[in-house]
Parts: sequence; C-alpha cells; structure tokens
Amino acid sequence: MAICMTLRAAGSKVHLLIKKSSIPWYIKMAAPTSVRFLHEKAYVNGKWTEAASGKTFDVINPSNGKKIGVVPDMDAVDTQNAIQFAQTAFESWKETSAKERSVILRKWSELCMQNKDELAKLLTLENGKPLAEATGEVMYGTSFMEWFAEEARRVYGDIIPSPAKSKKILVFKQPIGVAGMITPWNFPNAMITRKACAAIAAGCTVVLKPAEDTPYSALALCLAEKAGLPPGVLNIVTCSRSNAAEVGKMLCENPMVKKISFTGSTVVGKILLQQSASTVKKVSMELGGNAPFIVFDSADLDQAVNGTMVSKFRCSGQTCVCANRILVQEGIYPKYIQKLAEVMSRDLKMGDGFESGTTQGPLINSNAVEKVDGHVQDAIQKGAKLVLGGQKKGGNFYAPTLLQDVTLDMKCAKEEIFGPIAAVHKFKTEEEVIKIANATTAGLAGYFFSQNISQVWRMAEKLEYGLIGVNEGLFSMTEAPFGGWKESGLGSEGSKYGLNEYLEIKYVCLGGM
Repeated sequence: MAICMTLRAAGSKVHLLIKKSSIPWYIKMAAPTSVRFLHEKAYVNGKWTEAASGKTFDVINPSNGKKIGVVPDMDAVDTQNAIQFAQTAFESWKETSAKERSVILRKWSELCMQNKDELAKLLTLENGKPLAEATGEVMYGTSFMEWFAEEARRVYGDIIPSPAKSKKILVFKQPIGVAGMITPWNFPNAMITRKACAAIAAGCTVVLKPAEDTPYSALALCLAEKAGLPPGVLNIVTCSRSNAAEVGKMLCENPMVKKISFTGSTVVGKILLQQSASTVKKVSMELGGNAPFIVFDSADLDQAVNGTMVSKFRCSGQTCVCANRILVQEGIYPKYIQKLAEVMSRDLKMGDGFESGTTQGPLINSNAVEKVDGHVQDAIQKGAKLVLGGQKKGGNFYAPTLLQDVTLDMKCAKEEIFGPIAAVHKFKTEEEVIKIANATTAGLAGYFFSQNISQVWRMAEKLEYGLIGVNEGLFSMTEAPFGGWKESGLGSEGSKYGLNEYLEIKYVCLGGM
C-alpha cells in the first residue's frame, strides 16, 4: 500500500494530502504471519503462570484494532505471591559474585541480539511503532544489559581516613532488596531493561508490572532464563487497567519491596510516592515532560529542522522527551515554518509499522487520538494557524500536524501533547524564552539550537531540566544519566549512576585497631 503525501499551496497555508483507495488504508495491514516469544502467561518464580482467578484480558494491535492474544489479569494477591518469591530469591541472589551476575547479563544481551528481529516484530505488533524504530529500541534496550553487565563489577566501596588512630572507617555498597517496577507502553523493551538490568546487576530481584497495552515485550524478555538467570530474580506480573491500581498499591505498600521504580505520568507518580511513604521506600521516577525546543536566529536552519523531526515525531510523538513547545526566534521564524512543512511532507509516512517506509505508526489507543485532536482544535479556536495535518485518519491514526502562531494559553503549550503535533510559538529575546521555557512544573528534557557559543553556555546553565540537547534532537544514550528535575522525576537511570538506585550504603567502623 502506498500513501502519497504532497503539498498544495492555498493562500498562506500548506495542506498535507494523503491519497488512498476506497478501502480504508488503516485496515490493510502487513502483519507477520507468526511471531516468536509471544507468551500468554505471566512469569513468576521461573514459571509461566496464570492468574489465581483464571481471568485474562485482551491485548490489541493499535494499528488495526484486532486482538493479538490474551495475558493473565493478575491482582494484589498474585502480586503478593510474586513479591514473596522475589524475596526468597533475593536471599541467594545477593550472595552471588559480581562476576557471576555480569556473565548472566552478558549472555542475556547476546540472546536478545540474536533474536532482535523477532523481538522487534513483537514490539511493533503490540505498540504499533515502525519496525525499524522497534528494532532500534530492542538494540537500545539490549545495550543496558551489556552496560550493567560491565558496571556490576564496578560497585566500589571506600576506606576513609579516620580521625582516630584506633578506628577504621569502611563504606560498603550492598543490594537494597526486592525492587518493584512499573513501566510504560511507549518503550516496552528499553524502559524495562534500563531498570531491571541495573537492579539485577546490583544483586536485587525484580517484580515488574508492564503496561497493560504492551505486556508481550516484557514477557519476551524472560528469555533471560536461557542465560542462566535463576527463578524468582525476574518476575513479570500482568494486569488490566481495572487491576492496575491494586497491583501498584501492593508493590508500594508491601514491606518486602524496598525500592520502587516508575516511568509514567506525574499524576500517577504522585500517587505511588504517597503509597510508598508508608514503608519509606527508596523511589526513582521518570515522569511527564513539557519539553521546550528553542531555535535561535543564530541556529543552523537545516540542523534545527532535522532536530525537530527526530525529537518531535519519534514514536509518533509519544515520548516524554518529545519537543512539546517549539519556540522559534522571530528572525528565523518564517523560514523555519516553511522548511519544517517541506520536510514533514516529504519524510513522514503514516501506516502500519510492518509496512516498508512507514515512519508514523498509530497512537496507542482511541483516547490518545481524542486528546491529540482536542489539542489541535483548541489551538485553532484560539487563533493558531493550521499548516499541515490536523485530522483523524481512521482507527488510531492521526495526521502529523504543524501549527504556527501558537500562544501560551493554548492546551498544546500548557500540557504534554504526547502525539504528532508540532506547535510553534514565536519569541523575541533570549530573556523572554528562558522565562517561557522554565515556567512549568515539568523539568525532564529541553532543547535549543544556536551557533553562538556564549549563548550556548548561558542556556545550558539556565534551563531547568535534567536533560538538555544542544544542537541535537536525540540524546538518549546508555552511558548518559537519564532523569528529570522538578515534577518530572526523582533519581537517574542508565549510566554509572543508574546502579546506585539499587544499592544501600553501609558505614562500618572497626574499633580497637
């Protein structure tokens, strides 16, 4: 199936046209005939397990609305059992050497690389993102296995010079215990490995609840057992939205769980924080964003537009670090709008993720479509100009959209969009744009483009975000810390800092020396 995108000038506007046959294009799919590693049971204590109630829920392909299969609809009782198995496993896993854990993680990474194509197919099937993008995610996710296989052997303590001759000061780092994890649907492989591999490398065990929309990618990672991971070290508890609250509460309030790691919305993150307070758990969270994407007059136009494309439209705009508020200085504003419209029309192609050339898959569900369309209609009603897109395209598809003359009172400027809308606002001065960029409770990611080296240093220091892209729209790397400021999160994942989230520090004083 071919989708042809062309530009048609109509006054000052440019419209995106999509040619299609009389058969709705969004139901003509090229899904694989079979997918390996698709497990329809949860994974607890090294066994494929059903819910105690026997209940299941459907997993739906967002590209066509068809049922892929089912998984167990587990509840608080099932989760408590998984926690108990994880606690039992922890007693022996914490005693393994760093070298042993490293070897298992490396074997796990090798298995994933050997099967990356099949893992990617499964990811595209349940998430909808293009197959090339899914393959990239699997490789990114696997890199955390390799990284933490190496970092497991670098958990160093300290010997501190003592002020007293008769005492020696030692510092140990030890695994914290059972780690409870709740992961999102937009990166159903990489968000799991970034968390779980750090915990396992540190000597912890894991009870993980994957997103309701994408449980199969999580279950596929249980091929870790073939790498020698012992039963109970990694446990995957699946549940529907109706049971998600009680499962999350069990993870947060069970005293055997010593650590909570969550990626998702700020609203849910605050609930989990409150619940975790009852047992004073260690908590790390990557929460919502409202990323400013700033383009100064001094920017390289092509570089800025290319950065916009990779930041804004990856995963159809469904990432926490997507460019949300595109802020362009008035001198370069007209050229930027024109260039971005040209590149969007040329390079973006909607379709099923298995179809060759697709860059824009579906949104995850119909609620996401309605939210995105609501942002577009709100902006138009308040005076924004629609340059491209702005239409539902059937099923869960929404046309990549370009809005210009966006103002700060519009929903797309105040809320996280989580969809393929490039909403562009004009600014005059550096001082003005700093105030606009920082005037939010979110502080996850920010971007700016400038060829002025003095400006680069000023902006890098003044933007109140945990992640900053300078002349770069894609900055996620295994070696770099990933975490937000303000209400966008606590702690960091990945990098050498990621392991510390799963370690406790113990001070030992040796007397009588």
